[in-house]
Amino acid sequence: MPNRPVELREIVVPAEDAAERLDKVVSRLFGVSRARAMDWIAEGRVKVDGLRGPKAQQVGPGARIAIELPPSDAPVPQPDLPVRVVHADAHVVVIEKPAGMPSHPLKPGELGTAANALVARFPELATIGPAREGGLVHRLDTDTSGLLLAARTEAAHANLRAQFTARTIEKGYLALVAGELHAGGEIDLPLAHDPRDSRRVRAASDPEWAAMHDARPALTRFSPIERRGGFTLLDVEIATGVLHQIRAHLAFIGHPLAGDALYEGPSLPSLQRHFLHASRLGFSHPDGTRASFSSALPADLRAILDQLV
Repeated sequence: MPNRPVELREIVVPAEDAAERLDKVVSRLFGVSRARAMDWIAEGRVKVDGLRGPKAQQVGPGARIAIELPPSDAPVPQPDLPVRVVHADAHVVVIEKPAGMPSHPLKPGELGTAANALVARFPELATIGPAREGGLVHRLDTDTSGLLLAARTEAAHANLRAQFTARTIEKGYLALVAGELHAGGEIDLPLAHDPRDSRRVRAASDPEWAAMHDARPALTRFSPIERRGGFTLLDVEIATGVLHQIRAHLAFIGHPLAGDALYEGPSLPSLQRHFLHASRLGFSHPDGTRASFSSALPADLRAILDQLV
């Protein structure tokens, strides 16, 4: 992990200020909460005239307060990550994320995510939205490839997040599932974390169980494209965006994704991940126009499909 430069900030207590506790002075002069100021003092990040002091230390005019700020949660820029920019303008960025890459870091300093690639190419994204997300307005599972959308301004971020909340953004996927489906359908079942396996979610067909486990509404629509070798390639569209939604819903109806061991999907030779690709993305652009983007199956999934007869 690369070492980030230490950021130091120093402020001299103004002559007109009255003496007061160190934690109060830090909170007021550095614009942070009392709780944050006390955390910094406890961590040894705060010095008064070169020396550490307790939070209750009285600090008066002329005292020089120096703070070693903790590392930023913003993703570390990584310009060489294999992410393809599909589209970029003054408001938004659309990229293709490869399989095996997380969408954004889960802890400060984590590397190898799509957000790391984004902030390297578009540095302003480090300041948009939640700090670790690099401007992203949604996410994909690590082993799901395909289209991701990020905002380049706070106004665009708020606009796009509102569209996700209103369920007006088009999110389309290509999924290879076990079994042969001859007709499309709709799965409208809430999803909750599986109490027996924290890695999974499960569809809640029992309303009482759903309420007890804080299940979230989830709606998945699917239609068959073609059938090959006991599998079906589906076009899938989700109106919601719950964790593992497509994977859990399709497994619930008895057609889990090929390669999805977590949801008991069948394995296929050479398939190293679940067969799911975010292939379509449509939304109302912040400039008022309609934006639509598509992404073809990546080479690894295309090769798997071509092997089936």
